[in-house]
Amino acid sequence: MNRLRLSSQELVRSAKARIEEIETGDAIALHGDPQVVFVDLRDIRERQRSGLIPGSFHCPRGMAEFWVDPESPYFKEIFGEDRRFIFHCASGWRSALTVATLNDMGFKSAHLKDGFTDWVEKGGPVERKD
Repeated sequence: MNRLRLSSQELVRSAKARIEEIETGDAIALHGDPQVVFVDLRDIRERQRSGLIPGSFHCPRGMAEFWVDPESPYFKEIFGEDRRFIFHCASGWRSALTVATLNDMGFKSAHLKDGFTDWVEKGGPVERKD
């Protein structure tokens, strides 16, 4: 049996200690600001089931490092824009790990501390796609 040196919770805790975390209320207040891009890392099925932040950009978690890198063949132009990027997932775990990695790469970004679940609970706008 493999023994982990670090648990997933420890990785998330370490990531959160070194990244910018945006509280849900503050993020809701930023919604609609043309200088802010909310980036949804959740699986497409999560977005279909739970809805999404209106105007958010979908970036599957497994592609984030490649989509932000201008030297990657997978680079997405949106990540070359001079805007503030706030990544989110359902609870803030995946986005914390992603933002820590992106910051290590030199891509300045933040994450929604408590994720989309808290966004919904706090009354943030939600769009449903059929």
